Amino acid sequence: MYWKEIFSAIAPVNKNAARYELSTDFEYTGLLEYPRPQLQRKSYINLNGRWQYRIIDSQGQVSFKGPIEVPFSPESKLSGTENHVLKPEETLEYTRVFALEKVKKHKRLLLHFGAVDQVAQVIINGYIVGMHEGGYTSFYFDITDHVVEGENELKVKVRDFTDRVGYARGKQSLEPSGMWYTAQSGIWQTVWMEWVQPARVVDIKMFPDIDKDMLKMTVKVSEMQGQLIINSSNPDLISDYKIIEIKDDKFYVEIYLNQYKLWTPEAPNLYFLNVQYGKDKFSTYFAMRQFGVEKDENGIPRLTLNHVPTFMNGVLDQGYYPESLMTPPSDDAMIYDIETLKSLGFNMIRKHCKIEPMRWYFHCDRIGMIVWQDIVNGGTKYDMNMICNIPTVVRPWGNARDKNRIFLRFTGRNTQKTKDVWYQECQETINQLISVPCIGEWTLFNEGWGQFDARECLKFAKSIDDSRPIDAASGWFHEGCGDIFSEHIYFEDLKVKLSEKPYVVSEYGGFSMKVNNHVKRDAIYGYKKFQDTASLQNAYEELMAKIKSLEDQGLSGAVYTQATDIEDELNGMITYDRKVQKLY
Repeated sequence: MYWKEIFSAIAPVNKNAARYELSTDFEYTGLLEYPRPQLQRKSYINLNGRWQYRIIDSQGQVSFKGPIEVPFSPESKLSGTENHVLKPEETLEYTRVFALEKVKKHKRLLLHFGAVDQVAQVIINGYIVGMHEGGYTSFYFDITDHVVEGENELKVKVRDFTDRVGYARGKQSLEPSGMWYTAQSGIWQTVWMEWVQPARVVDIKMFPDIDKDMLKMTVKVSEMQGQLIINSSNPDLISDYKIIEIKDDKFYVEIYLNQYKLWTPEAPNLYFLNVQYGKDKFSTYFAMRQFGVEKDENGIPRLTLNHVPTFMNGVLDQGYYPESLMTPPSDDAMIYDIETLKSLGFNMIRKHCKIEPMRWYFHCDRIGMIVWQDIVNGGTKYDMNMICNIPTVVRPWGNARDKNRIFLRFTGRNTQKTKDVWYQECQETINQLISVPCIGEWTLFNEGWGQFDARECLKFAKSIDDSRPIDAASGWFHEGCGDIFSEHIYFEDLKVKLSEKPYVVSEYGGFSMKVNNHVKRDAIYGYKKFQDTASLQNAYEELMAKIKSLEDQGLSGAVYTQATDIEDELNGMITYDRKVQKLY
């Protein structure tokens, strides 16, 4: 029904998109594309654009105020502010007035936020409609009962504690340097509204089963009042579908397929469905594919795609931009990064310490890029010497356990509050992304950052999604669990360590080179520094040849560090501003 609208929102791919120019003083009118491709309705009211903001200190005094361009954080250039870094004791307050010509009596108005970092309180016309904790996942509120015809005032009050409380923070730091980047706060993904039916679909989860030629679907509804109808614009796709069970507020559906093609990076086949529940109508899409762990013909455990041993040739990608930090400045910018990495021979991106807007995953789905998704790291302040710097060159003895209280002090998870935060954020992350075809693996913890009791955390994650492999601990504190044995190797010789699990080098490389006039600061951070393009390219080709040779010996996947430069960290294949490609 709407699939053409989804594709029409995509700008043509520009092979020279690395040269995209974004002025810091222009009237911003972008990021208007529909933000939720797997549940797309016709109703769509985009609220990005010019808002007003205030910074209020702990004494209640206003220290900054003025216009701000949403969805860009006040720390970023494209926000149009003075690049103020919000402090943990300050409150960031947004105000936006929007007009409604008519309040629809028989519909509900939902207000959506792609992401707000870290804690947001939402107020409509003086009424507090809700609060959300966590800076990386989407949320919405039903604001129908609090809006009026004509002008309405929307306020969003934000607190960002960075590493003081334990919420996910990724690579953000109030003192950025080296591999830690500028902290950002507030609204950083699209804000939008939609009019919906009272009886409607509120969530949809899809699980392809290529062995049974079937798509399993769980459809959650707001109330049980309507018939569920599913069809496709492709008359040969669906042979039949059955509602297997109706329980509480969910329909459990099996859709039987024929004449479909499997999804792979080489052939990223997507299929679109039209779903109707009573008067509620929307479009969605899926792909038929399977990610797993199986032994190859030599008995070596491998990562598989569609039951075929598939080498996951990946690159670390953290999705930062100099003008907008974690907010992609445009659809073109997202497309460029994915297309460029694929052109370099990679079939996988490890999305590191961040959750992207849902459109980014849609582009990976349609372009053909596997994604390994991190659960964004949080916890309070880390002891980087104990959990990162020393283990990088000297592997830790034994396995960390949750009972080891000293370890938890190092990792910033030594309180029940910080642990509860992880469980909540992990659940929200997996639920938000579970139906995305390109996601082939979850990474629960990275290098001990915020890590605790990985065995129990693995059980929890598996209870939400057991359809993909899970790397319980990427780096070194493995705790003897997970579907993958993964290590980070920057200074040791690369070699295969065969075990009962697929062996993956989930970080390696880190080759850095400064390109003058394309850096944020003079500092250079990286694991091995090069002075010229030729020596960097030669070293890179030698390293990639080594990785290729290890594939034959049993290496199942590898993740090169990294896609782009970010602030001090100059080990990208592309400069921070995307204007110079350093490696080919």
